[in-house]
Amino acid sequence: MNQLSLPSLKTVVDEVFREAGAIDAGNVTTYIPELARVDPALFALSVCDASGAMIDCGDTRHSFTLQSISKVLGYACVLECFDDETIMRHVGVEPTGEDFDSIIKLDRHKRPFNPMVNAGAIAVTDLLLTRFGAEAAERSLDFFARLIGKEKLSVDEAVLASEQRTSERNRAIAHLLRNFKILENPVEDVLALYFRHCAVEVTTCDLARLGMTLANGGCPPGGGDPVLCPETLRKLLSVTLTCGMYNYAGQWVFEVGFPAKSGVSGGLLGIVPGRYGIGVFSPRVDEKGSSPRGVRVQKRLSAKLNLHMFAPD
Repeated sequence: MNQLSLPSLKTVVDEVFREAGAIDAGNVTTYIPELARVDPALFALSVCDASGAMIDCGDTRHSFTLQSISKVLGYACVLECFDDETIMRHVGVEPTGEDFDSIIKLDRHKRPFNPMVNAGAIAVTDLLLTRFGAEAAERSLDFFARLIGKEKLSVDEAVLASEQRTSERNRAIAHLLRNFKILENPVEDVLALYFRHCAVEVTTCDLARLGMTLANGGCPPGGGDPVLCPETLRKLLSVTLTCGMYNYAGQWVFEVGFPAKSGVSGGLLGIVPGRYGIGVFSPRVDEKGSSPRGVRVQKRLSAKLNLHMFAPD
C-alpha cells in the first residue's frame, strides 16, 4: 500500500475531523457519575505513522480514561504471561452478539466468550492477580506504560472512586464468574484492579502511539525494540478485530476493516496494520458504548485512505 506524504495525510485527517465534528449524536456516560461531568463538546483526533510523526486535531491535550480500551492492554499482558491452554480455560475468543456488560452468557465451555466484554476482561484481570499477587497493579500498569510509550501512567482517582461506588453490574458479573469457578481470587480484589485499569488516563496522542506500536509488529513508532512477541501480537490483533467493537464487530469489520477498541469515556483506538495508529476522543457515546464521532472518523479514514485490511491495493 502506498503511504501518503504527511502534508497530504494531514489534509485528509483535517477534512475527516471537520466532517465528524458536525455529529452531535449520543450522550455522555452517566452510570459512572464522574464521566457525566465531562464536557460533551470535547473532540480530539490523533494519527501516528511508523516514523512516529503525529497529526493532531482538536482537544488532543485533554486526558480521559481508557475504560474498555484497557481490555486490549490487559489481554496483551496475560498473553505474555500464560500459555494458551491456561488462558483458554478462563476466557474464549468468540464474538458474543451481546452487549458488552451482559449478565452473563457463557460459552459451551462455561467461560466468558472473549476478553473484550466485561465478563472476559474480569476473568483476564483475575489471571493477572494470580500471576503477580500484591504487585499486580504496579506490574500491569508498567506493562501498559511500555505499550503506550510512556515512563509512567496516571490513574484518575476521581473516576476510579466513582466506578468503585457504582459498578454493581460488574460486581454481579464477577460474583457469577466466581460461582462458576472462573475467578480464583476474591471478587473485590479482582474488581479493584479491573477498575484501576479502566481509570488510567491517556490522550488521543497516547492512543495513536499505542495503535501504531500494535500496527508495527510490536515495535514503537520511530524505532526501538519490540514490546510484544509476534505470537502475542497475532492473537491480540485477531481478537481485537473480531470482538473489539462488541455486538457491532461484524459490521465494523465489513465497513472499516481493521482492529479497533472503544471505551465508554468516548475513546476509540484504531490499529491499521503496517500503516497507522489512530486515537479519537469524543465523550458522547451510543448504546453500544462507542463514540459516534469516533466511529465516523475511522470509517471515513478507512474509505479515504483505503485502509480496509482486505481492500485491493
